[in-house]
Amino acid sequence: MNIAVSILYSLAVLSLLLFGYFYLGYRSKKKEWNQKVKQWFPEEKRKSMVSKWGDRFDERESSQALSNKLQSANVKLLPSEYIGALILGAMVMVFFLFTILNVPLATSLLVSILIILAAHYLLFYFRKNNYEIRFNGQLGEVCRLLGNAARSGLTINQGIDIVAREVPEPAGNEFKRIANELKLGVPLEPALRSVQKRNKSREFNLFIATLLVQKKTGGNLALTLDTMATTFEERKVLSQIIKTMTSEQKYISFIVPALPIFLLLVMNNVIDGFIDPLWSGFGLVILILFLGAVILSFLLIRKITNIKV
Repeated sequence: MNIAVSILYSLAVLSLLLFGYFYLGYRSKKKEWNQKVKQWFPEEKRKSMVSKWGDRFDERESSQALSNKLQSANVKLLPSEYIGALILGAMVMVFFLFTILNVPLATSLLVSILIILAAHYLLFYFRKNNYEIRFNGQLGEVCRLLGNAARSGLTINQGIDIVAREVPEPAGNEFKRIANELKLGVPLEPALRSVQKRNKSREFNLFIATLLVQKKTGGNLALTLDTMATTFEERKVLSQIIKTMTSEQKYISFIVPALPIFLLLVMNNVIDGFIDPLWSGFGLVILILFLGAVILSFLLIRKITNIKV
């Protein structure tokens, strides 16, 4: 009797474990299928009026130039989102100057607009090639993958397809475009030239020239790509060393212009009418000289620390 009960108990436990195993497998498969169905047939979500206005603004041809600038600066925002962030920043700055630092409302509006415009142009000035820098930083990994693919007997097209799957963005997205164009029958050279229009750096030009020459003339493509990968990785390490050594000076270039302006506003909050003499005849001369010296110091520090590899 005890043996029969033990057998039944063991069978019951085994059945429970099997049920749990198959149930978890069923839930995992169901989740995968739901994700695939959502990718194949995306649901149309209801949008607010503000989102619809933003979509209309992003679809305009006039917004394409701003979208290209945001992509080049590696800013992951839509043009409408970027404009909204600028407007919100200006409102916050007006509130800060008017309520906390007791700056007159007209002056607060003018200073806020000037600061936002300066921040807008400085953002694209300092990050204008940020997308290229991130892309070029992944070229070493791309060359390694293509070299391994060539060593395994795969073609360049198959190697590009592997790179598109394995490498993260931004290089992954660009190689996905190349892989899709190759699958549609576009030749290799036009597919690579289309990416070259968005990335005109020396590193990428060298990479394209190497692939095209090796495809036309033949040779040991794997060895060439391995050598190129080593070169790209050494340049990347050297760039990181220079960036680390000059980081303190770059932060100083932002602190030097901002600190005197901040102290001037704080003193105006402590002493009523502290900045009023700056709007007089001689005060305007001093203000212009002060702003010129601040801008000059900023540009000189940035120029000295801008070391190109």
